[in-house]
Amino acid sequence: MQNGLYVALSAQISLQRRLDTIAANVANMNTPGYRAEGVSFSEQVAKAGDNKLSYVSSGDSYVSRQAGPLTRTGNRLDLAIQGEGWFAVNDNGKTIYTRDGRLQLSETGSVTNVNGAAVLDAGGSPIQLDPNGGEPSISGDGMITQNGRQTGAVGVFMLDDDAKLTRAGDSGFTSDKPANPVLDFTRNSVVQGAIEGANVNPVAQMTKLIELTRNFDNVTNEVNKTETSLQDAIKTLGSAA
Repeated sequence: MQNGLYVALSAQISLQRRLDTIAANVANMNTPGYRAEGVSFSEQVAKAGDNKLSYVSSGDSYVSRQAGPLTRTGNRLDLAIQGEGWFAVNDNGKTIYTRDGRLQLSETGSVTNVNGAAVLDAGGSPIQLDPNGGEPSISGDGMITQNGRQTGAVGVFMLDDDAKLTRAGDSGFTSDKPANPVLDFTRNSVVQGAIEGANVNPVAQMTKLIELTRNFDNVTNEVNKTETSLQDAIKTLGSAA
């Protein structure tokens, strides 16, 4: 009889993980370059005597790579990627891939993101511009020119579809597989003066939240029924003794 409680507990744990991801997605709806996170679950079968019980796994997280909406800002240091690909930054020796292209230019010409991490070129080196070279112009292939002179290039990188991405900050990820620089910009391009928004669909997230609440109620009802049955059984056995 207690098996029902264990099954219900596994369901509640999985629902809690879903709730955590929905909360994180909603909280970052306005975070540039944010990638929505989800959780996939599988059935786990355990044997209890002659019976088999189906439990819900703890769940595996995954990152949605669907592109977010582009918003024109007019800021020449705001970049977005049209299509696939990621920008790369060096944060304390760790390479982080992101779709947040809000850049900054220091007084010494170093190009960083809004958190101060160095933005990398296609070769994985920090970008250094001429601090007195005027406003940079960035083309679709990431080439940077100042006063008609090429002074650098913004790197765009591709990550394997099966690469495991680990969140690093709000919009960044580390990858367990090396990235490859994009050299052919036929299908992908860098857009200057724009930023990419989060790929979170607020309507879909609220729909999931409503469904999640109903599932919580259903599981709670099953727990209550199991506890009531257990109490009745104990009372019956006690009175029989």
